[in-house]
Amino acid sequence: MKGFIEKIKGKPYITEGTAFGILFAMGFCHLLNDMVQSVVPALYPLLKDNFGFTFAQIGIITLVYQLTSSIFQPFVGLYADTHPKPYSLAAGMCFTLAGLLTLAYASGFLTILAAVSIIGCGSAIFHPEASRVVQLGSGGKKSLAQAIFQVGGNGGSALGPLLAALIVLPYGQHAVGWLALAAMLASFILVRVGAWYSLFLAKKKEHKTNARAVSTGLPARTVYAALAILVLMLFSKYFFNACMTSYFTFYLIDKFEVPVGQSQICLFAYLAAFALGTLAGGFLGDRYGRKYIILFSILGAAPFTLAMPYMNLGWTIFMAVMSGFVIASAFSAILVYATDLMPDKLGMISGMFFGMMFGLGGIGSAFFGWLADLTSIEYIFHISTLLPLLGIIAVFLPDIRPDRKR
Repeated sequence: MKGFIEKIKGKPYITEGTAFGILFAMGFCHLLNDMVQSVVPALYPLLKDNFGFTFAQIGIITLVYQLTSSIFQPFVGLYADTHPKPYSLAAGMCFTLAGLLTLAYASGFLTILAAVSIIGCGSAIFHPEASRVVQLGSGGKKSLAQAIFQVGGNGGSALGPLLAALIVLPYGQHAVGWLALAAMLASFILVRVGAWYSLFLAKKKEHKTNARAVSTGLPARTVYAALAILVLMLFSKYFFNACMTSYFTFYLIDKFEVPVGQSQICLFAYLAAFALGTLAGGFLGDRYGRKYIILFSILGAAPFTLAMPYMNLGWTIFMAVMSGFVIASAFSAILVYATDLMPDKLGMISGMFFGMMFGLGGIGSAFFGWLADLTSIEYIFHISTLLPLLGIIAVFLPDIRPDRKR
């Protein structure tokens, strides 16, 4: 496979072109990482019953987990920009492994806080450096590469609650330890990826003149303005997605009296469309330009989201699936566009945007929950469906295509 280490006369080397072997390996490891990460919130009902936690204590657990998994990421990425560590990916997964084992045998509130903070640190180490490896192995197909990586994460996030329901909830807290096998498998794969990454860095060092990042030539003011627009795009996307993933089932139950099991199937349909949209955005971003995919993805979802609160059950599900598919295509384009703006800060930018992705999702879920308590589930859906209209400001993004001549 292209991108994996091969040998000529016993000497290892890296094949040229898009490293699809590395990309799929990273996508699979992203699936395993996000799968075990998403088990944490799925365990809340079990932990609450076992230890008699209050909702405030559950909130503190979430806060500690979100802080360690999101705020640390830009700093990890900034360090990796100047001190790349090929085997840090495997080390990050070992943090996740240690956190899972600690959580499986945690006996109180403070131990659980320690466990989720260790798991969060593993995520903070994994995502920025993983995004760097994905772009290095893209062979110029950056949006496609990022989409393959992100689809793995989306799939893992969907599988986590399912594993919690099938393994942890029936067998108790100690069953979390079985999920450590997934972290061990990912660590093994990432050691292999680390070997590829090490050779890539050695090759880059030998060709310093060719390895320098190409500047966009844009003034610093324009770059920072574009980054601000991208942050607003993330806000629009992940606040809407937080409302859907956390409260779509409640909306269907409240408005259409849908059974709980059927509402979960409808949520799965939305999440599946979200994963497919991520992959589609990667294909289209490389072909037509990331600015236009961002504009289409956020603003293009508006007709479906705006119509959703006024439809019957069947059309509501259709609009939800279409909005998930369209709006999901933005993330890989947004991240790659941001790293193209600051190509010498790839790790920091990746960490910042992945961190914001987690942070905004958590804040959005809490905000809409608070607002639903004050108003109603239907009201928050009317509010959330307006968010994609913010996509119109993407027209102010400069059109950059640093790799179109490749």
